[in-house]
Amino acid sequence: MGMLQMKRVYEAPEEQDGYRILVDRLWPRGISREKAKLDLWAKSIAPTNELRAWYGHVPERFGEFARRYREELKGNPDMESFRRLAARKLQDGNVTLLYAAKEGALSNAAVLLEDLKA
Repeated sequence: MGMLQMKRVYEAPEEQDGYRILVDRLWPRGISREKAKLDLWAKSIAPTNELRAWYGHVPERFGEFARRYREELKGNPDMESFRRLAARKLQDGNVTLLYAAKEGALSNAAVLLEDLKA
């Protein structure tokens, strides 16, 4: 059984990353698809454009952002298949959720990671 983890997409890919999933709705600036070395771009489970724009990575809004994003995940028709895929990939090794935000602890990846581990 692998480990579920998260990492900034701008960090160099490593073998221990395992299956690499970008969980942002927008493609990260300044990085090529080749350099990102993604296995999957799961933009359908990322926060909506409206929620992302409201949050704006303002630290004081993170608690409310996390609550709203969890609500979006509950109603997202793609979330169950994403959850199954992550569980299946974890049988073979690590799964790394990739994000572009500067502060990982305040990113949608952190919320998603917690949700998948629950």
